[in-house]
Amino acid sequence: MDVRLRQFAEAYAAAEEKTAGQGDGRSSIHYPAVFLFIGDHVRDAAAHIRSVNAQKWDNGAGVMYVEVLPESAADSSSRSPEADDPQQILSYLSLPEVASGKKMQRPDWSEHFRQDGRHLLELNRAFRQAARRLADFGRMYSSFDRLHLSVVTRVEDPMNILVPQIALLARSILGQSFKSVQMDIYALIHEGEQEENFGYANSAGVAFLQELEQMQREDYSLSAPLQRTEDELSVMVHHTAAPLFELAYVLSDRNERGVAVNGGVNSNYDMICRISLLKNRQRPDHGSDAAFSGSDYNNTAFKNNIRNADGSQGLVSAGYARVRRPDLAIALTVLEHFFLGIVQRMKSEPSLNAREREQLLGMDELSMDRRLEHLIPDEARLEDMNSLMTRSVSFASLKSMSLREAEYALFEKGGDAFFRDNYEQETERRLTEWDAAQEFKRIVAEQMGEHADVHFYQLAAWSDEAGNASLWEVLRSRIRDLNIAVEQAQLELEQWYNSRTDELSFQKMPFMDKHNVRNLTRALIQTIYPHRLHILRLQTRLRLYRGWEEQLAALHRGSMELVRRMDQIGQDLHIAAAESIRIADDYIGQNITDYYSRLTAEVMQEIEDKRGEGAFFEERSMGDITSLLEQGSPALIERLITVCRQELLPSQVLSQTFEQELLQRANVTIDYANKQALSQEDLFKELYRTLEDRATIHIRLLDYTHKHRYEEKYMFGNANGEFVRYAAGVDNTTRIYKTGFIHEDRTSGVEKLNLMGGFGITDLIYYRNGKTYYDTYVQNGYTFHTEESGLNRINHA
Repeated sequence: MDVRLRQFAEAYAAAEEKTAGQGDGRSSIHYPAVFLFIGDHVRDAAAHIRSVNAQKWDNGAGVMYVEVLPESAADSSSRSPEADDPQQILSYLSLPEVASGKKMQRPDWSEHFRQDGRHLLELNRAFRQAARRLADFGRMYSSFDRLHLSVVTRVEDPMNILVPQIALLARSILGQSFKSVQMDIYALIHEGEQEENFGYANSAGVAFLQELEQMQREDYSLSAPLQRTEDELSVMVHHTAAPLFELAYVLSDRNERGVAVNGGVNSNYDMICRISLLKNRQRPDHGSDAAFSGSDYNNTAFKNNIRNADGSQGLVSAGYARVRRPDLAIALTVLEHFFLGIVQRMKSEPSLNAREREQLLGMDELSMDRRLEHLIPDEARLEDMNSLMTRSVSFASLKSMSLREAEYALFEKGGDAFFRDNYEQETERRLTEWDAAQEFKRIVAEQMGEHADVHFYQLAAWSDEAGNASLWEVLRSRIRDLNIAVEQAQLELEQWYNSRTDELSFQKMPFMDKHNVRNLTRALIQTIYPHRLHILRLQTRLRLYRGWEEQLAALHRGSMELVRRMDQIGQDLHIAAAESIRIADDYIGQNITDYYSRLTAEVMQEIEDKRGEGAFFEERSMGDITSLLEQGSPALIERLITVCRQELLPSQVLSQTFEQELLQRANVTIDYANKQALSQEDLFKELYRTLEDRATIHIRLLDYTHKHRYEEKYMFGNANGEFVRYAAGVDNTTRIYKTGFIHEDRTSGVEKLNLMGGFGITDLIYYRNGKTYYDTYVQNGYTFHTEESGLNRINHA
């Protein structure tokens, strides 16, 4: 259920992103793009970045994702390198045999890569496959002249020692299909995960940063036989003296204040997507952001501004924040309160009196009478007793007998046998064939079909022995009355049997013995056997009510099971909604429950005003809740989701710009005439401050005001939005940095991307802390670099 609810919320959020003019209009990238992920540590980054790009970019389906992974990742994954996915290519490299453990782990990767030709064949195949698929996506892009290649890796991943070779190979093969390839690298630092293997991980991270600094030197060059032909011939690939990457981004999960970043590592992945769009976006023809002077990002100008005093190119970091309508939390909160609204309607007490409730459960007197008529043979059969063979007994001898003695004298056991065969056994046979449970269910189903306002909540209450609305007292009262009636009838029968025959009223004629015997026989049968039949009726009726006790108990068990399932669904929906609100953060997620409980109730009432009181229980809406629950909770959840998406979420009441929504939600618990109510200006100030605070750069530097620090700040949102206009006005009056704006036809929020560059690896607190461990490991015989890099000699020196 958790997975399905998340899918529902994400689908709603994605739909809001895609609805141009009504929700969030997506951007497009101008040139083809490839994301290259190196190492097992960035697998979650690959999945997240792909998901975000598909959601944010109109032509996101044409972006290629190449993952270069160790073979161990293939063993732990259900995904195959040959998976039928045109956007994804997986390339697995076999693991080096490491005899020295961690001491030579990174250099061993490099040596193994050079010696095992299969690696290069696999990578050549992967990049050529990517180039071919990009050609198939060509119509998605405005230009096919340039390719944007983004390399993503984790600094402590030992496999990143292969970054120069893999990146250069990718550029050389992909460059055959494009006039130029612009290549950036994103080096990710996860400080929050370094709690156990912090010593070696920090050392490996420092080693990669040293190599990255070397790759970005103006005199960096690399030549290697990286390409392979179909005849297994090696082709040299050259990189002449220049930085290997256009820009090198270093992103940590701790910001420059040393605080864990909002959104965790996913925030860095979101940033990579936004930076990629900033550098490669398709500019709209209508010039919606023309009002924002200097809004375009210029990569060349940015590179020039982050050069250090010695002319070397500085590293870059970034900060990212978004303030948006919390669509995930809205979807799940509306779904929860839609469910609660359905439950509330189901629990509403129907306008049925006590007799109608009994009738609905088939336990009223009239229903029992009809049932009894089917079970007890017709009384007319008693007439057949008059034709029973009688013994030859004189009337005179019968006159002095009791009715019991007279019956025996006349029939011996024939009368009992007749009644037993024709009434008692026949009734028993009919009772045996009769399925009480089936009839009970049929009656309840038919009656509930006629009473749409009766649900299992009412059935559970009516069948609850301890409940105020319980029908058990009525049932037991009738059983008590029937027991008394049976005893009374049996006592009366016994009295009749003990009475004398001459007390019977029948026609007696002198000197006509046979005539008088026949009249006595008829009178005896008419006196005794209707009474015995009456007792049989009472006893059978009692058995019916006893059977109904069982059915009422079974009804309560079944109804309570459905109630418990509904309670569990409600609990699951509440947990999912509460968790989504928690993730939305304290400010953006405030008052969501209060606000959307009211809006959901309002929308549901509007629908009922248009379509009638039972609108949500029609077949085109929720339909039969009981039937859905009997199929299982997932069936009900699916119907809830479908109805919520089709009937509630599209409502105008729930379709607001994020400014309107947040302002009204902020004031939902306050009377608007109250001076405490938040004004729009106050809201915009808070939003602006929130964006700026949360877009703090994702790296910690030794000197916060580093002398080479250069910043640019960009906003993504609707140029016509009131908050965006407000933010632009603030920036224009206070800025000491370049600002820009990226127009997107969005109504659900704004995002801010801060770029900062001009620092080196020695400016990083992460590098300073890790260097101590690095030096210690080196002194203890650990090697982190290849001999060709020259870094081993420098560090030992």
